Amino acid sequence: MKKHYYSEHTSNATNRIQLEESKEKLTRLAWLMDSTFRIPGTEIRFGFDGLIGMIPGIGDAVGAVISSHILTQAAYMGVPKSILLKMAFNIGLDAILGIIPVFGDISDFVWKANQRNVKLLSDYLEQPEKTVIHSRLFVGILGLLVFGVVALIGLLGFLMMRWFWFSVQGN
Repeated sequence: MKKHYYSEHTSNATNRIQLEESKEKLTRLAWLMDSTFRIPGTEIRFGFDGLIGMIPGIGDAVGAVISSHILTQAAYMGVPKSILLKMAFNIGLDAILGIIPVFGDISDFVWKANQRNVKLLSDYLEQPEKTVIHSRLFVGILGLLVFGVVALIGLLGFLMMRWFWFSVQGN
């Protein structure tokens, strides 16, 4: 298993303390970005990510950059690539959904990428083998899905060209 960055440079006790401190900071950042505010009379929460995302043009990009801090810290802690890819997917989906007017703002109430990513990090630190297996399965399914979409686009392109060719030929 891959060693954490901290374990190469510090003792075990110091390593655990540093990991816990980093995890606490990242949990706080996720809370600020995803759940800081509560709509009165409801249990619906949103954070600065939702507010930043309302800035036309750059809001979702700025939110994604801030969210990527959790991803970079996880990489610094030695989290495997399969989990980092799942975290990047969470950030990317949050940013892409945010581009869509109104729907993107509503999605910030549901898809809390930062809290999902901190949960992935915490799960990995507590149960590394189980989290890696789940993340690899996710990445594999995502890869198959992307391959299927690319194949479908290729097939549609071929069928359109065939239709166009027969239209021009008059057959």
